[in-house]
Amino acid sequence: MHVRTLIQQAEPEVVEEWKWAVPCWSHDRLICTGETYQRAVKLTFAKGASLPDPAGLFNASLTGNTRRAIDLHESNALDADAFQTLIRAAATLNKSSA
Repeated sequence: MHVRTLIQQAEPEVVEEWKWAVPCWSHDRLICTGETYQRAVKLTFAKGASLPDPAGLFNASLTGNTRRAIDLHESNALDADAFQTLIRAAATLNKSSA
């Protein structure tokens, strides 16, 4: 399943727009961006360090104080349920700090 579809299903009121030449998904504030690289797609969560990640999806940008990212490689499967839980948690966090 495509990341866009998973995000839209998890949070139907999310807004997708292009900023900084990459897709960005927002709900009240920025949830995450999607960057494409030669060997991976990186989904960077703006407030990822504040989100619970019991499934351990975050595997990149782990040393920062604010952001966390998921690097998706062609050979990796994304846990759709855990990913949608992160999207919902990010939207909830944005609503609570709006």
